[in-house]
Amino acid sequence: MTKKKSNDWKKRDGVVYSTSDHFDYDSNKDEDQVTLPPQQQNLRVQLDKKARGGKQVTLVSGFIGSDADLKELGRALKVTCGVGGNVKDGEILIQGDFRQQILGYLQQRGYKAKKSGG
Repeated sequence: MTKKKSNDWKKRDGVVYSTSDHFDYDSNKDEDQVTLPPQQQNLRVQLDKKARGGKQVTLVSGFIGSDADLKELGRALKVTCGVGGNVKDGEILIQGDFRQQILGYLQQRGYKAKKSGG
């Protein structure tokens, strides 16, 4: 069984055509992004209701680092708030309005975090 190649042509800037049957495009993405220490992170905490059926979520964005570290922070925030949530597209979504509690948690652990939005 052969492995099917990803054919996402929108990410192939600068490649027009290749005659090689074995050509595999290299996107030059850093797979292992280095996670900045908490003092150098600039996180934004905001309340979001868009495209969620009127339900509120607290959105934490601006994290620079690996997906594993982002998921670990998301898990810690969910446990701290005692609610569910999700980590996707480089953002942490926490169900409900927990802006103050999340800001306190992040600042207590040395993150530079601030409220944005309303």
